[in-house]
Amino acid sequence: MNTQRFRNIILNHHAAHGRHDLPWRKTRDPYRILVSEIMLQQTQVARVLSKYEEFLKAFPTLEALASASTAKLLSTWKGLGYNRRALNLRRAAEEIMSKHGGTFPRTADALEALPGIGQSTRGAIMAFAFGIATPFIETNIRAVYIHHFFKGAKTGKEGVTDKEIAPLIERTLHTKDPRTWYYALMDYGVHLKATMPNPSRKSAHHAKQSPFKGSNREMRSHMLQFIMKGPKGHKDILRHFVNQGFPSTQVEKNLEALQREGFVSLKRNRLSIT
Repeated sequence: MNTQRFRNIILNHHAAHGRHDLPWRKTRDPYRILVSEIMLQQTQVARVLSKYEEFLKAFPTLEALASASTAKLLSTWKGLGYNRRALNLRRAAEEIMSKHGGTFPRTADALEALPGIGQSTRGAIMAFAFGIATPFIETNIRAVYIHHFFKGAKTGKEGVTDKEIAPLIERTLHTKDPRTWYYALMDYGVHLKATMPNPSRKSAHHAKQSPFKGSNREMRSHMLQFIMKGPKGHKDILRHFVNQGFPSTQVEKNLEALQREGFVSLKRNRLSIT
C-alpha cells in the first residue's frame, strides 16, 4: 500500500473518531505519560481511567513516587493488577531522581535502561512527551500493520513477526508529528479489534491473556492484601491460605517470590509490606 494513502486512512479516522479526551493525551509531562503507559500495559483503558487521577493525586511528582512506601503504593494501585508494574514504576522514579538528577532522559538507551521500560514504553514517552520520532510497536499498532500489509498471513507460530512489521513502521513513520501519528495508529487498532476479528491473532507473538480468576496472580494479590492488614507470621499466612484450599507448596513459593521481588520483608519473624 502507498505510504501516503495508508497515512491518510489512519489520520482521517483519528480526526473523526480519535480518543482525544483521554487525560494523558492532554499533557506532555513525561512523568504523567510514564504513569499512563505503565498502567495501560495489559490493562483496559476503562480501568486505567478510574485510577489515573487518583494515583497522580497520591504521587504528583517523580520525587513523591520515588519516596513512596510500598504499602501506600500498592493500596493506591489496587484494582489495576500486575502489582510488579507498580514497583517497577517506583524504581524507575528512584533511578531518574538518583542517576539523572530528577530530569527525564530523552534517549532510547537511557529510557530503556530504567526498570519496567521496554521498547514500547520508551517509544511512547519519546513521541508523546518529547515529540521525538522513533519506531516502536505495541498491540494496537501491530494490529493495524497486520491488517493493511499482511492480509494473507497465517495464525499461530507461522504468523507475522514484529521483525517483519518493523521496516513498515519505520517507512511510514510521521517524523514531523509522531505524537499525533502514534495516537492515531493506536486508535485505529482499537477500531479494528472492535469491528472485526482481531488482526493480532495473525501475529507470531500473539498470546491469549489468561483469566485472573483462579490464577496464581489472584493468589498473590490476596496474599498481599492479607499482609497489608498487618504483619503476619509465616505459619499464620500458610495456615490461612491452606485453609482456603491452596497447596502449601504454592503458598511457600509465592511467599519466597514476594520477598525476593521486594513486596514484603521479614522483620522479627513477621512478614510485612516493605
